Amino acid sequence: MASPPFVAICLCFLGLASVTTTMAAPPRKPIDVPFQRNYVPTWAFDHIKYFNGGNEIQLHLDKYTGTGFQSKGSYLFGHFSMQIKMVPGDSAGTVTAFYLSSQNSEHDEIDFEFLGNRTGQPYILQTNVFTGGKGDREQRIYLWFDPTKDFHAYSVLWNMYIIVFFVDDVPIRVFKNNKDLGVRFPFNQPMKIYSSLWNADDWATRGGLEKTNWANAPFVASYKGFHVDGCEASVEAKFCATQGKRWWDQKEFQDLDGMQYRKMSWVRQKYTIYNYCNDRSRYPSMPAECSRDRDV
Repeated sequence: MASPPFVAICLCFLGLASVTTTMAAPPRKPIDVPFQRNYVPTWAFDHIKYFNGGNEIQLHLDKYTGTGFQSKGSYLFGHFSMQIKMVPGDSAGTVTAFYLSSQNSEHDEIDFEFLGNRTGQPYILQTNVFTGGKGDREQRIYLWFDPTKDFHAYSVLWNMYIIVFFVDDVPIRVFKNNKDLGVRFPFNQPMKIYSSLWNADDWATRGGLEKTNWANAPFVASYKGFHVDGCEASVEAKFCATQGKRWWDQKEFQDLDGMQYRKMSWVRQKYTIYNYCNDRSRYPSMPAECSRDRDV
């Protein structure tokens, strides 16, 4: 989960909404289940606190350690959602991560990373997609609400055709299967779901200029709604046995519709502060997938 160079100005792409011929549909409403049904702690077990019978948890970060958890199963496609309330107050240097990842040297990964900030400054949400071990596809946005005041749903829809990042019901990013352009797409490596709260003050806030103030510890991120609806597979599986039979891989979920593209365009125009597709210092030649991405 590498970070791009710090960008101090808005690099918004002022694209127009496109209209797709595919009849898209919003994802099904996530089903709230207790933490223990789908997840287990992975490290610093004493830094995870449980409430309401496991329906809500808190991750704690102090100067000694952060903590995290992972899904019990591995999944090849599906819809995954979590409601999170971010670390309040002065959260500079902290990162709250929610992501999917396979486990090998050429791993695939789908990332939400929430970068803390000084009191009064907005959180930054960074997304990234790794395919075959290659990432460096960061996009960064400001959120249009204070994510520390209440729970909000952060979701991933992943099938053979598309990966969509959602904040509540708003699609903020799409990564399509552009195999005809020679771009790799996650399709044959089952992934586990992970979340963690950790200290990354060497890069997370203003490129590492703002350090974590441990006088404010412990830093606390709250979670609920541990929704998993995926094709569960062994780590060796190369295909989904129910391919084509689940709601999230039907035709209406192969692309966004016009309204969803307009919502995503609104996010790009109003809230995007970094998009790797526009970074000519890193990519003198535009990455292949961005040529289509710019049509959005």
